[in-house]
Amino acid sequence: MPNLRTGTSLKNGWFSSSTPRDGRISYYEALSRSAPAVVNIYTRSIINSQGLFGQQTRERTDLGSGVIMTDSGYLLTCYHVVANADNISVVLQDSRVFEAQMIGFDRATDLAVLKINSNDLPTIPQVESTDLRIGDTVMAIGNPFNLGQTVTHGIVSSPGRIGLWNFVDFIQTDAVLNNGNSGGALVDSNGILVGITNANYQISDRNGRLQNVDGINFAVPYEVAANVMEKIITNGRVIRGQLGFSGEAFPNRPGIVVTAVAQNGPAYMAGLRPDDIVLAIDGVRLESASEALNMIAETPPGTQLELEISRENDLINIIAQVTEAEV
Repeated sequence: MPNLRTGTSLKNGWFSSSTPRDGRISYYEALSRSAPAVVNIYTRSIINSQGLFGQQTRERTDLGSGVIMTDSGYLLTCYHVVANADNISVVLQDSRVFEAQMIGFDRATDLAVLKINSNDLPTIPQVESTDLRIGDTVMAIGNPFNLGQTVTHGIVSSPGRIGLWNFVDFIQTDAVLNNGNSGGALVDSNGILVGITNANYQISDRNGRLQNVDGINFAVPYEVAANVMEKIITNGRVIRGQLGFSGEAFPNRPGIVVTAVAQNGPAYMAGLRPDDIVLAIDGVRLESASEALNMIAETPPGTQLELEISRENDLINIIAQVTEAEV
């Protein structure tokens, strides 16, 4: 395991000074509250493969970042950082090292919950609702390229990407993320956690190779991440409902216009068809696609939902039974 960077990094005691700097715009106080709860994660995996000379064993290592969410030792990180790891080590910014236990993961959000045993842990500041807006300043804290804890900053380009087929309403930001940032913290100018950083946006070149796109990076919103963590701790996994249709909201008017219906899915069997307008679910009027998605996803499988539909200017009601979403 590499040593933490020394010199100009955010080393232990870096935030111990309280000397003011008059006239200077600084995020020092915000980082002093949030940065100590962002950890470095190192994984080790043993891979067995069949080669020319029989079975061969090799070791693979990887790195990423994580965020201490509770003083009892629960951490959030990205699932791809710790997937199939035989050993997970967590290094705090005060140089303490812990072996972490995987509690559970969620492929849909690419989140994983880890647990370390300690009763003296820094935790990231959190609020129930972040109320993130386009243009808000945010900072990404993580361990890119194993340089040690590093901070980049930018603004929120979009507080969410919405679609009824997806379970993640991603934050888009131009705060720079690199290899090792995955699983780190995206915080606002007050040091409040607003998201868990994920991989860079990538496109394929002419040869099919993935390339990063500068200035387009994503994070899982705090509200989603906290909900996923709670479910994993309680149930060991995340159970989501689905009806098998996609749709989009109208500009400045309620309702969701259905764009596609999965063949033989719950919505199809109930009679929902493309171009129908879903006005309400169980009497709750729909204002956005994300609202519909969350309502269905949070409904236990086996539950029946009543959908109020507008079809060719006729109002009809149908009953669809929620099934568990496969991720």
